[in-house]
Amino acid sequence: MSETILLAVGIYCLAGIVISLLFLVFGIARADHAAKGAGLVFRLTILPGLIFLWPIILGRWLSGRQINQDIHGGDNS
Repeated sequence: MSETILLAVGIYCLAGIVISLLFLVFGIARADHAAKGAGLVFRLTILPGLIFLWPIILGRWLSGRQINQDIHGGDNS
């Protein structure tokens, strides 16, 4: 039982690492324009959170919706 749990956690973490690295290289500028051109320190800072939350990040990335996009569709100016 414990081997199965450890295997599942390992697979989750491995998927998180792969998806997070791909997101940091290819997807972060598309998902959040404020992060466009962000340096290595910023990317390394958010990497642990991306690894843990990869299913949410992947869903948002594949939907094409920007993170800092107005969800109500209104103009706030």
